[in-house]
Amino acid sequence: MKTIYIAGGCFWGVQKYLDSLYGVTETEVGYANGDLATVGGAPVYDQVKRGDTQFAETVRVRYDERDLPLSFLLEAFYDVIDVTSVNRQGADVGTQYRTGIYYSDAADKSAIEQSLANLARRMAHERPNQAVAVECRALDSFFTAEEYHQKYLDKNPSGYCHISPASFAKAAARRAVPLPTPSVGRNADNERVDHARYSAPTDDDLKNRLTPEQYAVTQTNATEAPFGNAYWDERRRGIYVDITTGEPLFASSDKFDSGCGWPSFSRPIDTAVLRARLDETGTRQRTEIRSRVGDAHLGHVFDDGPATLGGLRYCINSAALRFVPIEDMEREGYGALVDLAG
Repeated sequence: MKTIYIAGGCFWGVQKYLDSLYGVTETEVGYANGDLATVGGAPVYDQVKRGDTQFAETVRVRYDERDLPLSFLLEAFYDVIDVTSVNRQGADVGTQYRTGIYYSDAADKSAIEQSLANLARRMAHERPNQAVAVECRALDSFFTAEEYHQKYLDKNPSGYCHISPASFAKAAARRAVPLPTPSVGRNADNERVDHARYSAPTDDDLKNRLTPEQYAVTQTNATEAPFGNAYWDERRRGIYVDITTGEPLFASSDKFDSGCGWPSFSRPIDTAVLRARLDETGTRQRTEIRSRVGDAHLGHVFDDGPATLGGLRYCINSAALRFVPIEDMEREGYGALVDLAG
């Protein structure tokens, strides 16, 4: 179990929304990261609502990271706030309604910063003249709010909320999901890849290194054209690594010709290198695949692969990958995986 503190405007709606996410086990609303000198002790609502205490209406969230990775929780949070608004959400105005992510575990800081960096990249395309206004800070203090604020919308279904009712239903439907398990063959659950060897690059680095198409695919969830891409018909022995970080993802021994026009694999090198989540943006519900360290969009996984290979088809954009031929693997630091390139 993990804990994170989320501020996103009026905490009535934020609590109900987060309660709806699969993997959230407990929530509590309260007041975080304010100026104690302005309240003379534990703050109360009548003080915080003045807007001069610097306390933010905040939800303490307990969640099971096996079911709900922090990166997925934060993406869900961004969906129901105006991420560029300063000290305002909906009709609520004041510093108490600012947006923020406050961590009590210092190990979460890098994941939050990476998530916000990914958000900023998307916003640079969608709203180029506005900056992301969600703050990331260590938790200084948190005081539980009065009882009547707890689960307010459950007690008062017609109460005010800046989050639409449709968002609550959407939250209940969306969830991070485990990677599917192949029916036969190697399960890839073997911890072959050490994530500590890889790190997420900055946005400037990505823009300098990647082609426009690689950037669009990995950072804005674009899809390249079938058949004309780099690796759909690649037949050499080797491995395929994350174009953004170099982390090994797939091996040539698990690649097959699916006829779809994109590189297809029956399984990853190691299940831990991928993250899966439901994707409801198309005409049918799909399972999106992202990389672990880089959080890059890779493609999707389907259950229509060959039964003899386990029944799965990881359909991956070439633009999200870099191929390392077997003869170069030792020199590039991938020698321990040569056996998978056969």
